[in-house]
This record gives sequence, structure tokens and C-alpha cells, in this order.
Amino acid sequence: MNNKYFTANKLYILISFFLLIFSFGFAQNIVEFKGKVVDTDTNNALALADLIVIGTNISTITNSEGEFLLKVPTEYMDKSVLVSYLGYKKLQIPLSKFKEYNTKIELVIAATVLAQVDVNAPKDALSLVKKTLSLKAENYLNNETVMTSFYRETIKKGNRNASLSEAVLKIYKQPYTSGRKDVIELVKARKNTDYSRLDTLALKLQGGPYSALSTDLIKYPEFVFNDTDINDYNFSFNKSTQINNKLVFVVNFKQKENIYRPMYYGKLYIDAENYALTSAIYNLNVSNRELSSQLFVRKKPNKATVYPTNASFRVNYRVKDGKWYYGYSNIELSFKVKWENKWFNSRYTLQSEMAITDWNRNITEDVGKPKNRLKRYSILADEASGFADSEFWGEYNIIEPEKSIESAIKKISRQLEKS
Repeated sequence: MNNKYFTANKLYILISFFLLIFSFGFAQNIVEFKGKVVDTDTNNALALADLIVIGTNISTITNSEGEFLLKVPTEYMDKSVLVSYLGYKKLQIPLSKFKEYNTKIELVIAATVLAQVDVNAPKDALSLVKKTLSLKAENYLNNETVMTSFYRETIKKGNRNASLSEAVLKIYKQPYTSGRKDVIELVKARKNTDYSRLDTLALKLQGGPYSALSTDLIKYPEFVFNDTDINDYNFSFNKSTQINNKLVFVVNFKQKENIYRPMYYGKLYIDAENYALTSAIYNLNVSNRELSSQLFVRKKPNKATVYPTNASFRVNYRVKDGKWYYGYSNIELSFKVKWENKWFNSRYTLQSEMAITDWNRNITEDVGKPKNRLKRYSILADEASGFADSEFWGEYNIIEPEKSIESAIKKISRQLEKS
């Protein structure tokens, strides 16, 4: 009995030793950099600027305060980082110039030059949009890929946090020309919900990682620009801009005045040379409360009236070797809740964002084990323990949390220490 106990302990110590050595060695192979991207003239923060390690698919994005966290394997320390932002000149910086903390990157506004555009360019905005949607094979990745992404979702009641979810996900992205849907697999996650702030409100909102992916208008045009709906929009040209030192057309769109169902309005940013969609920023018209609520609210209490007051969306694409791919998206949904026997309304805001941080070709065409796949409308389970671990994300790149989210994480961590 004692021998078995002694042997088991030796085995446990041996395993622990190897895990420690592995963890230490692993940590030594990753270098972290923190910093901020700003406008060189005004010093204003540039939110959602892309940072891509050249020669790899490793990337991150700045948060709403312009701050970033970039993790790079030591083997790539001889490479440079490409920093890009809509309307600004791109900047290439060697990693050797980055600091562990307080790396300041200044971008210069790009003066839009009316470069000579192909004489065959569409003369009206609708034709341009239709051409953009038809060029999937020419402009976008047509191989199966496995993408690593970071996902964050918050729910606020008024201005107070009620729920925070974060996850690293593996996305089995299907070719843009394929009708097959993308598949998402959970790698690791943490979530904390303060149910006392939700007033026992049993709301089920159509959110989650799959909603973030559905903003990919090239892969899923049916949500906004299906063959029928596209003719119910008015399209017009706005002032052109630049991204990556290339001319970009800006197209406004909104539903026609004689169309009363909830449709979208916003801006499309289209590469003037190859007509690829580089970015889209758009909103849902929520003026019809009843119809717009049906699009988002899947379940609610009988004595509550729930309707959206805002629904905004954004998707950004990145390019490598002439092929564009989904790089980032965010969604913000605001709801008002009216109870039968209460004087005051409650306001809830759901915000989610997802950023691709690395990707590779899926040579095996494997889409993961069915048991590990997230369901279309699945909600991440509460698992707060990860907030107590400052190294929870390990080597994975994440979106640097804004100050409000960072404060929420610290508060959750303190609560876990007390419990």
C-alpha cells in the first residue's frame, strides 16, 4: 500500500516537473508587446487598427481606446509588423522597435489621390455592389482554412456590466465560393454573469460567435443583400478614401422609401482596383419595433415588452497575396424592456466582437469533432475560474480589454479570491 502510494507520488511529482519545465519553456518562446496606435497630428486613438506580422498570419487589432496586445513567437522576431487603418497610410515597423509596454505607433492621414480608375468601372453604385458580390472566386480565399479567433461579448444593464464572456475559438472557414457553412469549435473560454443585475429577465438574444461570423457579407450575402432585397435599396457614392495606400470607393446604401420592413443602411468600402469589399459599417432600421424585435428576441417573459433601439454591425477584411478574408467584426444591440407593473424601463446593451489572430490552410479538410462544435444558437456556459488566472490565455493573441472591461475582470478576480 505504502509502495503504491510512494510510486504514485513519484509519478505525480515527475509529471508536475515536466509540466513546469514545459510551461517555462513555452513562456520563453513567446514575446508580448503592448502599445497604442494614434493619429500623428491629433494624438487621437485609432480604434480597430490592424497589426499583422509580415510573412505570417499572426495578427491583432486595437481596441476602442487604440490599445493593442501582440504576442509573437521568438522565431519571428526578425520580422516586421504592418499597421493599417482606413483613411491612413500603412506603416511597416520592425519588431525590434517594439517595446514590452507603451509602444506608440503614429499613423499619418492619407491624402486621397484621384488615381486613374479602370474605364470599365461601373457607372452607378448598384452595379458596383453587384459586381463586388459576384467576384468571390477572384478576390477571396477559396481554400478551406482553420482560423484562430478571439471572441468577447458583454451585456450591460444601463452602464453597469451584467455579463462578460471571452473565448478563443477555432473556425473551420469554408471557401467563399462554397455553400457550406463555417464551423466553430471552442478552444477555451471564461464567463461571469451577475444575474442580480438582470432582474431575473429571461431574455434569449440571437448572439454568440455565429452571429459575429454572419456579418461576413461576402460569405453570407443573404442576410443583407440577397437577390430580392438588393433591389429594395438605394445606393449612392460617397467621398472616396484609402486603405493600404490604395484607393477605396465608399458606397452608401439605405432602403427605398416605399419599403417598410426592417432593412439595413450604412457604408460599403470597395477596393477601386479589383472591386473587393474591404469593410462594411451598417445598421438595421429598428423604427418598426414589432418586426425588428422578431429578428433578435427569441424568448422573453409574457409580462415584458422588448424591442431594439439600436442594431449596428461592422466587418473588416484583410488581404494576403491578393486574396481577401474575414478579419474582424463587431455587433452592438441595444434593447429597451418595459414591464407591465413597473414605472421605469430597463435598458440592455449587448456588444460582441471577434478578431482573427492566426490562420492556416486546412489541408485535411477536417471540421473538428461534432462533440466539440458550437451549435448555431449556443450560449457560452458560466465558467468564472479563468478570471483568476492572469496567464489564462497563454500564447493566444487577444483583443486588449478596454479600461471598463479590465476593471470588470479585476472585480471578478477579487470576488473569486474571497469565495
